[in-house]
Amino acid sequence: MKSNNKILAIVQARYKSVRLPGKVCKSIVKNKTLLELLIRRLSLSKKIDQIVVATTNDPLDKQIIKICNKIKIKTYLGSQDNVLKRYLGAAKKFKAKFIVRITSDCPLIDPQLVDKVINLFFKKNLDYCSNRHLGTYPDGLDVEVFNLKSLIFSNKKAKTKFDIEHVTPYIIRNNTFKKDYLYSKKNYSNLRWTVDEAVDLKVIKKIFEHFYPNISFSWEDVLKLVKSKKRIITENNHLIRNEGSNLNSGQKLWRRAKSLIPGGNMFLSKRPEMYLPNQWPSYFTKSKGCTVKDLEGKSYYDLTMGVGTNILGYSHPEINRSIKKTIDNGTMSTLNCPEEVDLAQKLINIHPWADQAKFARTGGEANAVSIRIARTYAKNSKVAICGYHGWHDWYLAANLEKPNNLSEHLLPNLSTTGVPKNLKGTIFSFEYNNFEQLKRLVNKNNIGIIKMEVSRNYRPKNNFLKKVRELATRKKIVLIFDECTSGFRESFGGLHKNYNVNPDIAIFGKSLGNGHPITAIIGRKNIMDSSQSSFISSTYWSERLGYVAALKTLEIMEKTKSWEYIKKIGLMIKKNWIRLAKKHNLKIQVQGLDALANFNIISKNSLEYKTYIIQEMLKNRFITSNSIYVCIYHNKKILKKYFLVLDKCFENIKNCEKEKNIKSLLDGPTSLATFKKLN
Repeated sequence: MKSNNKILAIVQARYKSVRLPGKVCKSIVKNKTLLELLIRRLSLSKKIDQIVVATTNDPLDKQIIKICNKIKIKTYLGSQDNVLKRYLGAAKKFKAKFIVRITSDCPLIDPQLVDKVINLFFKKNLDYCSNRHLGTYPDGLDVEVFNLKSLIFSNKKAKTKFDIEHVTPYIIRNNTFKKDYLYSKKNYSNLRWTVDEAVDLKVIKKIFEHFYPNISFSWEDVLKLVKSKKRIITENNHLIRNEGSNLNSGQKLWRRAKSLIPGGNMFLSKRPEMYLPNQWPSYFTKSKGCTVKDLEGKSYYDLTMGVGTNILGYSHPEINRSIKKTIDNGTMSTLNCPEEVDLAQKLINIHPWADQAKFARTGGEANAVSIRIARTYAKNSKVAICGYHGWHDWYLAANLEKPNNLSEHLLPNLSTTGVPKNLKGTIFSFEYNNFEQLKRLVNKNNIGIIKMEVSRNYRPKNNFLKKVRELATRKKIVLIFDECTSGFRESFGGLHKNYNVNPDIAIFGKSLGNGHPITAIIGRKNIMDSSQSSFISSTYWSERLGYVAALKTLEIMEKTKSWEYIKKIGLMIKKNWIRLAKKHNLKIQVQGLDALANFNIISKNSLEYKTYIIQEMLKNRFITSNSIYVCIYHNKKILKKYFLVLDKCFENIKNCEKEKNIKSLLDGPTSLATFKKLN
């Protein structure tokens, strides 16, 4: 090839990979890295004049440069995000007229196949040629060839993030370029020989281990191996071809998270599968007011608000100032923070029936602490429960008696795996508003504690709460109100204040710190004092930031009467749900507190409809499901946009109820049916 017609193979490589960081530097066989093996195989091409690795100036990419130096391959350092510009820079620096694009996660790249694509490119005098079209070759053998002229033009015209990141999409879809493709005689698109996930790496290692020390084997040789050892070499075939180009950064990171963290994260209610599998943005970079930004920089209106934590919105300026000042003054010490005393006093002032307070960081902790205190005082371990109270053994033990005892308490089918079997017969569930059932339960089982949510989806009927209070008093039972979810949404304090029924213990979480971890257990002195005879202690329960955040949150709530505003907005939302349902002749169930409301379309396809609504809301930049946790930043302007989208959703759902298949409107799998009603 003449020097002025130089063919340059550019291998793009970065250490950072959302799904599998450092994959190109991973050892594959005999301490040889994935990148080294790829380059050694590519160097067997008879048509390529030079190989260059295009990486970046990210400090982590020094490991890539080190590998290249070892095998005497030139490198080019370019933009971290603009891969298209990086390619152009490398092509110009090394004076290439023609470029072969290779991605570094394809170590099985076949030099003979590379040469075939190059030959077709020159034979037909093309601007672009590849073997990627229709995916007839196994995934991981992708070769693209294009001229410098096309690359320069694409760099000038391409504007989208997708075009810039993937280099050639603008050329591929632009008809001004002369293009053609190399196809395999048989379709092998089901085979996956690229590396994006840990299982991919496992497969690639097995292939190289089989052939080593020979590294010049062909892709047909690998095909024969697959046929002879199919079970071993195809265990990654469940992964979708070129999936990475269609996944956003959040989805890729979630894939990685699930390989590193059991379940992917620490909070079930934030798992993407709960909302929109394979489509949910998953992660945020910034939250302010009622908006969030994802890893792609897209902004959304958030109607779920941290799953109920931020009544005052995200990053409230006054709370932030208090937090920042506290950080500068120190958040932890061997001595105690005075704010702990101040918060205890504030909560007791709000709830005059209470005398003392203890604190924790999470709702689950607060529930466990309250149970420990109550059991110590009552000298009775048997608890009657109604509602959702966390993940601890004491609560899940209800399902030891019957596997579905908790199924009507928000979370169905909770497993008792890991819960000691000797806890059986200590926890008994009862239905909300079913006083007669509770009374029978108390009389039959010698109950020492009643623990319940004041309300979630339903309001008390027939003086239910007062009857529970009277029963607890008469039987000397400790009554605990779990207000982790309901607190401060309809009054300044617990929801029980609205019903003039006081418990013996109440617990608060969620909104107490407006997104900062703090929970409270308040109660009567004679009961709370009993905690001293039990061991209840934790280092970070004394950390300062939670107390500071809670004090400032309560101050702002009291000043703005936030509960009045969010209740008003929530009531308006409920009315509009009902209005739109009537407009489109849909059967709908609306329930929940006004400021924490939800709806369900009554249909055999209700889960699919929920998924469709989430999908369409996301497309229109709303983070929401079929429930809304109202905050002070939710206003009529934002909600007008929300209802315009929902109106269209309901119209399409109406058509689905008549004749259309809802699955034809879904872009992916349905969301998980995890949460249920509170009896």
